[in-house]
Amino acid sequence: MDVPLPHLDRPFDYLVPEALDADARPGVRVKVRFAGQLVDGWLLERAESSEHPKLAYLEKVVSPVPVLSPEVARLARAVADRYAGSLADVLRLAVPPRHARAEKAVTAADAPTTDAPAGVPSGTTDADARAEVDPRGWRDYPAGPALLRALTEGRPARAVWSALPGEDWADRYADAVAATVAGGRGAVVVVADARDLDRLDAALTAVLGAGRHVRLTAADGPARRYRSFLTALTGDAEVVIGTRAAMFAPVRRLGLVAIWDDGDDLHAEPRAPYPHARDVLLTRAQLGDTAAVVGGYARTAEAQLLVETGWAREVVADRAVVRARTPAMAPTGDDPQLARDPGAASARLPSLAWTTARDALRADLPVLVQVPRRGYVPSVACADCRAPARCPHCAGPLALPSAQGTPACRWCGRVAAAYACPECGGRRLRASVTGARRTAEELGRAFPGVPVRTSGREEVLAAVPGGAGLVIATPGAEPVADGGYGAVLLLDSWALLTRADLRAGEEALRRWTAAAALARPGTAGGRVVVVADGALAPVQALLRWDSAWFAARELAERRELGFPPAARMASVTGAAEAVADLLAGARLPGDAEVLGPVPADEGRERMLVRVPRSRAAAMAEALHAAAGQRSARKAADPVRLQVDPLILF
Repeated sequence: MDVPLPHLDRPFDYLVPEALDADARPGVRVKVRFAGQLVDGWLLERAESSEHPKLAYLEKVVSPVPVLSPEVARLARAVADRYAGSLADVLRLAVPPRHARAEKAVTAADAPTTDAPAGVPSGTTDADARAEVDPRGWRDYPAGPALLRALTEGRPARAVWSALPGEDWADRYADAVAATVAGGRGAVVVVADARDLDRLDAALTAVLGAGRHVRLTAADGPARRYRSFLTALTGDAEVVIGTRAAMFAPVRRLGLVAIWDDGDDLHAEPRAPYPHARDVLLTRAQLGDTAAVVGGYARTAEAQLLVETGWAREVVADRAVVRARTPAMAPTGDDPQLARDPGAASARLPSLAWTTARDALRADLPVLVQVPRRGYVPSVACADCRAPARCPHCAGPLALPSAQGTPACRWCGRVAAAYACPECGGRRLRASVTGARRTAEELGRAFPGVPVRTSGREEVLAAVPGGAGLVIATPGAEPVADGGYGAVLLLDSWALLTRADLRAGEEALRRWTAAAALARPGTAGGRVVVVADGALAPVQALLRWDSAWFAARELAERRELGFPPAARMASVTGAAEAVADLLAGARLPGDAEVLGPVPADEGRERMLVRVPRSRAAAMAEALHAAAGQRSARKAADPVRLQVDPLILF
């Protein structure tokens, strides 16, 4: 039943009246009477008898179309168990809301059957549908052609792919999908945002032709989303691509699940039970014995764990190919650079970055400038030790109201004319993080006559022309330049590296590689300048284009500290009494560690539960059962359960 109460997370038996016998098939939406109310539900299966002597009747079959396939139902149950959630919550994510007008064209007779072939046009066989897929795009990776052969032959190949700089990842995914379809199977590919989805959509249309795939994203609106869902359900489309809304797509005879840039936090569902698209797809591959591809310019610790445990093989290029494809890279904070330019340690745009941009513009090439934050008014910090500047009256952050103004507090508005740093005593202030809009103004004045474009939340550019010009973009909004950028400047790198986040280094490297991949190769004049100390591990991984090394290092450190993904953790957030009540009633494994409390938002607190990976299922079951006990006795204060949260503290 579609009831968000943990203690009701189980199937219930109902009698099927004779009038509804034909329509009441497994997978259809129904309405039932429960506790005197009419509630929505799903018909999971039909049985001849029941253990319960007295049963109520089904009230209504909402639609005769079985929109919940057995494969998705099994997947939803597994996801609910993994994330200590309820099946009803997962099914709300898996099956979009019904849209009657979009459903009119689909009747009960059109619904799929479990043994019907999919991915193969009527009148042909699997062997007829197979065709040779050109592996040229994957030849830069020694294991690439073998991966395509495995997909064509229907073998469950699992790969962690590290893309080369300048690689058109959408074309490579289109090749992999085409190989899967040639083998008579379907595919699901998940990307982070609409811009990536547009690129993949165009690549698949070019390879497969029109009408062979559908887009599934919540941004399309209820009617279009439900229509795409039904198209996949009935087998009229062999491939589904989309954002995280597509991770449960009902593709028939599924042969491949793939995700691009799995470290992007947009892949994490913000609604209970907060599943991550990567984990849902990997669970789907494990349950269905299908192929899986996890790709990106950078590699996450979770993807590295798949390689180290042998669940997947890495698909990487030889070092000679990497060197040939990588732009020339240089940091501004290493010792040789500081010897030439002592001001590089504190300058926002050191001379190396400025001359690199100037040379690219003179060569009639575009320049990309990545700025961690958008906006105009900067916050300020001590010019000597970089400690954030705080108001001496209320400890609020100081900011520059204008380019020549005196720092003032953002909270109380008082002017801090005689500011002295409490850490080092310094009196000089500098902009700590300048937004993209002010950066665009400053660089526009530095390079008069050069076109300046910004790409961020207000307007995200998909592409820019290849001539001389400045593009100021926030991370994730970098447009593709025709022919590649002549220079890429990565500013304010410390703002990414110093975040209070377990994944700060991993996230910084992911952002940098995504921008650097848009530059031309070094042999064609492409250069990347990162304003950071070259001795830092993320910077070293960027300079060598070796995210696998950094991911292995990160995973080893997390093993030593007992952090995910080396261990499994769950956060319990709520009022202090409610959190203590839930944990007291949870029968956690004997080797579970309870850490905390730490403050959360709105006066709540957070406790963490940590167990070895082998005990993850027992931890999730215990927490879900404890939540069910509180639900059954109608405890007032809600508690938020989240397994493997993106942010731990």
